[in-house]
Amino acid sequence: MDVIFLQVLNGLDKGSAYALIALGLTLIFGTLGVVNFAHGALFMIGAFCAVTLQKLFGLSYQVIDESKKDFLGNPLKVDVPYLETWLGPELGAAFVNWSVPLAIIFAIPVMVLVGFVMERGLIKHFYKRPHADQILVTFGLAIVLQEIVKYFYGANPIQTGAPDMFRGALDFGVLVGFEPNAVIYPYWRLVYFLFSAVVISGVFAFLRFTTFGMVVRAGMADRETVGLLGINIDKRFTIMFGIAAAVAGLAGVMYTPILAPNYHMGMDFLVLSFVVVVVGGMGSLPGAVMAGFLLGILQSFASMNEVKSILPGIDQIIIYLVAIIILLVRPRGLMGKRGVMEE
Repeated sequence: MDVIFLQVLNGLDKGSAYALIALGLTLIFGTLGVVNFAHGALFMIGAFCAVTLQKLFGLSYQVIDESKKDFLGNPLKVDVPYLETWLGPELGAAFVNWSVPLAIIFAIPVMVLVGFVMERGLIKHFYKRPHADQILVTFGLAIVLQEIVKYFYGANPIQTGAPDMFRGALDFGVLVGFEPNAVIYPYWRLVYFLFSAVVISGVFAFLRFTTFGMVVRAGMADRETVGLLGINIDKRFTIMFGIAAAVAGLAGVMYTPILAPNYHMGMDFLVLSFVVVVVGGMGSLPGAVMAGFLLGILQSFASMNEVKSILPGIDQIIIYLVAIIILLVRPRGLMGKRGVMEE
């Protein structure tokens, strides 16, 4: 039972990232009807927002420290962060330590701006074009964005640490009645799951309980009728594109301590998340979230050594096998609307 419980936790961790990215993908498809293959790049940009803020907080200058000597007895030069000079040693060090959570504040306006520019500058010209054209142009945009990141940040992964209080692991098994040390789980992965739950709940609450969200849902169901009521639904859909970009960016920000950011991480998550969207049902927000967690848990169990010894490589293809089976039986996905992907 402890092994099963641990794999469920691992699956929820992976599923959280899949669900957040898939949620943004579905928001864009449901509102604008655009298949956005650049959405994984938004996840990557969010991760590098955290990297950028960490580097900014870590900017330092050198001073001569008379208390430290080299082997010849000469005083050494030490790096002193500017933040520690401006804010004091304790507060400056706290900003550096909490750079990843603080990057949320930095990433939200950046990601909304990137989303607006992407939608107004390029994607709006492909609304009435075939989905194949949308895929090609957004996939090309994703490649351009990742090469830009590669140029400025390099090709190697950049380690980005979690705050000190969330490093280490929790003896989770004791909390649920298992023996001590039976289920040891990293603190930050639990934080990421809780953060994902808050973001997902916030998006659903925004769409369900606000006037803006209700108008957007009405526009997703019948765009022409909402337009005839005198509502500028296109403007609201553009705002939703920015919100979807922010959701993907926040997913990337908080994932940096789990996976060191690199320029191709967006592509790695995009393919899996797009499969999640298709399995859940194109345009179905609950389907995207449910499929994200479901496939994350399945992938976690498939990565167990006991399973891989029987079916080598199953952890690499399990998501695609499940997608094939579901789409053969139910082409519109688990929670997709009738007629979508069934023509």
